[in-house]
Amino acid sequence: MPMNKADAARQKLLSGLGLCAKARALTFGTPMVCESLREKNKPHLVLEASDTSAATHKKISDKCNFYQVQHVRLPVTGEELAAALGKTSTLAAVAVRDENLCRVVKTALDALNETTEQ
Repeated sequence: MPMNKADAARQKLLSGLGLCAKARALTFGTPMVCESLREKNKPHLVLEASDTSAATHKKISDKCNFYQVQHVRLPVTGEELAAALGKTSTLAAVAVRDENLCRVVKTALDALNETTEQ
């Protein structure tokens, strides 16, 4: 069964995040993401799963706004995000710490946004 453009773009995004995980350029989980935002070498991008609670979403978005870090809510669940990154439980958020790998993820996000807008 062939994939449509949205599924292909979504898979490319998850693959890019898997590459970041393999390169150890990700911070996993809401508490660790919030803590990393306070560090000197803060992340370049914070990605949040679509099924997080309202309180978690507010916490992450407020911290990202305060520390001026881009925040994106992904069209994937926490289980799908965890599975793509080789984790066994669910993940609410991840932060990309490497600038070059962040560009790869942003390119995949742009492609995904283009397919959903059409």
